[in-house]
Amino acid sequence: MIVDAQSVKTTDLTKNSGYDGGKKISGIKRHMAVDINGLPQAVLVTRANVSDRSGALAMFISLASQNL
Repeated sequence: MIVDAQSVKTTDLTKNSGYDGGKKISGIKRHMAVDINGLPQAVLVTRANVSDRSGALAMFISLASQNL
């Protein structure tokens, strides 16, 4: 598995957006895990202020709970 996150600007001014101080972007963050063929295995969308590590852990926890 390869895990990565990307901060994305949004124009939505709701409570669902955050601020990524490292990239200076207001919006959301996409956390994604892909297999060695590049096929998505798990996806989680969070506020931009969620750290990459916290988002990846939450993504894997939600994936594990779905597979029970």
